[in-house]
Amino acid sequence: MTTGSIRIAMTSDVGLRRKNNQDTGFAQQGVFMVCDGMGGGKGGADFDPHGKSDAEVMRFCQSFMTELYRHIGQFVDCPAGDIGVGGREVGYMFGQYKRLTNSFQGGMLTGKGLTFGGSLARTEATGYGLCYFTAEALKCMRNDSFEGKTVVISGSGNVAIYACEKATQLGAKVVTMSDSNGYVYDPNGIDLAYVKDLKEVRRGRIKEYAETHEGVTYVADCTKVWTVPCDIALPCATQNEINKESAEALVKGGCTVVCEGANMPSTPEAIEVYLSNGILYGPAKASNAGGVATSGLEMSQNSERLSWSFEEVDAKLKGIMEGIFHASYDASVAAGSEGNLMVGANCAGFLKVATAMMAQGITY
Repeated sequence: MTTGSIRIAMTSDVGLRRKNNQDTGFAQQGVFMVCDGMGGGKGGADFDPHGKSDAEVMRFCQSFMTELYRHIGQFVDCPAGDIGVGGREVGYMFGQYKRLTNSFQGGMLTGKGLTFGGSLARTEATGYGLCYFTAEALKCMRNDSFEGKTVVISGSGNVAIYACEKATQLGAKVVTMSDSNGYVYDPNGIDLAYVKDLKEVRRGRIKEYAETHEGVTYVADCTKVWTVPCDIALPCATQNEINKESAEALVKGGCTVVCEGANMPSTPEAIEVYLSNGILYGPAKASNAGGVATSGLEMSQNSERLSWSFEEVDAKLKGIMEGIFHASYDASVAAGSEGNLMVGANCAGFLKVATAMMAQGITY
């Protein structure tokens, strides 16, 4: 996750909604505001889990935490898993932290299991949040929605799976998913239950989808997924997966909306193509903030020593993502680039950090 400040900033009814005479309902909904600065850094280890047993993964995670524990804590720095880190790995690291510190600090690591301080909706958060952001942008900037749209999604991990789930719930038809070997195109709409079993249980390859579903096309080149005609593209795989040529293919295929679920999936050249062709572009630093936001919600639950229902977490996530869109849009207006959410997200994030630095004292 990249810049954290705008990911979690809420905004009241200014700019776009007021212009459209729409009632935000923020006050009535009691929208949750996370005030802590979050995101902004990444770290990791050069460890390939493929082919490793649970015991080998556990020993690596324990070794990793034996050094990391010196630098983190509930009121110090609170990491969350990213690529290659799931509930299994977080559980092993959390257990080692407890052993090393002889304490239970629920908020020091997020993405935990539900039996030891985790949050419902954490797994779904980034994918759901992406769709909430996209839906709000469509509604406010295009007076449109997901209903009846054809959606192309890359990836088949948590972000892609739950973006597919939420987009389908909102009325869209998702026709592609991919992994590092290739992509599948299902003109009837992705069978998400099968993909969940394939990726979350059996840990198989997306090629198997085409082998078990009639009328499905498999292409052994994941970069070609952007040649599939669509209305909305949601890149959810990895960084730099859309270059200039892929962006031009999206434009040619009729795509009018690109919102990013992965971290920085579009190259600068691709972004130029979006903006020059009037595509509604939601940059990752804003649109994929759902995971970071729900990490904050998990920390809040840990501090309360309470667990919230799925519906409560989901409602707070929706409010946060809608607020992030409006913060980005309003900042784009103030910067003289109305509707350019990349400019708006950059400005909103910078202003939040700069304002806090100035208030707390700057060392020259």
